[in-house]
Amino acid sequence: MAVLIDGDASEPPDRFPAGALYVPVRPGPTGYVARLVRTPLGVRTAVGFTCERTLTGTLGPHQRWIRLAEPALRALTAPLGITTVTVDPLFAAPAPTPVTTPASASSVALLTA
Repeated sequence: MAVLIDGDASEPPDRFPAGALYVPVRPGPTGYVARLVRTPLGVRTAVGFTCERTLTGTLGPHQRWIRLAEPALRALTAPLGITTVTVDPLFAAPAPTPVTTPASASSVALLTA
């Protein structure tokens, strides 16, 4: 266990296995492969979710997934140079919404007339 000296919080505490995770997958050339994402700093990371509801709430209801233990996910992605597993990430991009402005609405009307 990490011991903090004089309030030094520069080192993270020891990692504890997250247990079985819901890992998003995508089709690959020989089956399904783990879906990898980038952190806000651009570093590739494996992702896992603690429940199916969190996974579908973040990635959508049609996202396929498999159950993997956290050490198995690390072993799977280590040959790719991925050293981190992010548990329960939040999708940071805004949801896509159609933008309707008066200019675009009149342009549509002119095109259809």
